[in-house]
Amino acid sequence: MDIVSVILGGGRGTRLFPLTLHRSKPAVPIGGKYRLIDIPVSNCVNNGIKKILVLTQYNSESLNRHVGQTYRFDRFSDGFVSILAAEQTPENTNWFQGTADAVRQGLVHILSQCPDMVLILSGDQLYRMNFSRFVDEFQSSNADISIATKPVTAEEAPGLGIMQVSTNGVIHRFVEKPTLEKLSGLTSDQQGVTDEKPYLGSMGIYLFKPEILRRILMHEDRDKTDFGKEIIPGAIDRYKVTSYLFDGYWSDIGTISSFFKANINMAVPDPEFDMYSNFTPLYTRARALPGARVKSTTLNNTIVCGASDIAGAHIENSIIGIRSYIGSGTSITNSINMGTDFWRGHARDSGAVTASYPALGIGRNCVIKNTILDKNVRLGNGVRLVNESGLNFYDGDNIYIRDGIIVVPKGVTVPDGTVL
Repeated sequence: MDIVSVILGGGRGTRLFPLTLHRSKPAVPIGGKYRLIDIPVSNCVNNGIKKILVLTQYNSESLNRHVGQTYRFDRFSDGFVSILAAEQTPENTNWFQGTADAVRQGLVHILSQCPDMVLILSGDQLYRMNFSRFVDEFQSSNADISIATKPVTAEEAPGLGIMQVSTNGVIHRFVEKPTLEKLSGLTSDQQGVTDEKPYLGSMGIYLFKPEILRRILMHEDRDKTDFGKEIIPGAIDRYKVTSYLFDGYWSDIGTISSFFKANINMAVPDPEFDMYSNFTPLYTRARALPGARVKSTTLNNTIVCGASDIAGAHIENSIIGIRSYIGSGTSITNSINMGTDFWRGHARDSGAVTASYPALGIGRNCVIKNTILDKNVRLGNGVRLVNESGLNFYDGDNIYIRDGIIVVPKGVTVPDGTVL
């Protein structure tokens, strides 16, 4: 079975700002050493799907570099992970206008692989899925389109596309992000739906027969630009569209709060997304890094990644990314430190030649709570990032608060004694 996977690189990523200030959503670091793009690519590779196209448009340099440095199949394989950037052609001079339009503009490259199926994935989700089961069910049902779905509560439903599914798995109604008032009558009879989670939400993961995809995008719905809002609702009346029920962990990393929760959850006992049991690999860029060096430090429910240097700190419920430096007397709680791209004193370290800069990393006697520190930040000594005023939203001088979470963007310097 020849399958081409198409990973959508996402739009401007405004809800993940300021993490998307200098990068696209799939390039945002997660789990201390990975990037979001590693999740769908790893799911594909682990299921033998090795023809992978990544559609990109906004702030794509970081993503392009990561994909190019990470995913290289041997020359005896026909596998690839290739960037498909928005491009002007004689037929189309526009940027991608939505998820469906992105696939439409790349369709000539997708179909040139002569696939038996096209698997469309999002580049900003956290999950593990056995795509082989998805494919088997798709074939056995003789569906034209299949959508991966997950049971959700009434509170979760307004943020997703909600489907009404019959007992045979066929979708006969689809409503994109319904209001609570419109949820009435959208429950499903499919096995796996419960009283607590009576609705089936779309995961934004689709399987298409190639000819059906071509017919919809290039002829029937040529003016439609979005899968969830337009393509899928219209296809239900014309084609056999089925639901594939997924019962594992899945998180849509669409906001700062969902990103923060998904990361912190990795470090707790018995995490929902467990990287330490039932192991299936997550792939990322191979780095020749030494292990973490930890001195006189208390760690609890914390992931510490390679080449970190920590002395005399207290850290709990946190993610400490690669090459992190944390000074003595510092306390970090419920926080994410993404680490750095290079060590102190490296040729790329501007602080090595600018005496007025705090050194790369986190200084001494800092207090950090409910905070995301992006890559290559510099925190001086005595910095307190604790949201003392309890703000939910704040735009400061290179420091932000979103959903009550402090975010320090990539490369920002925070002077000694700063308090927020």
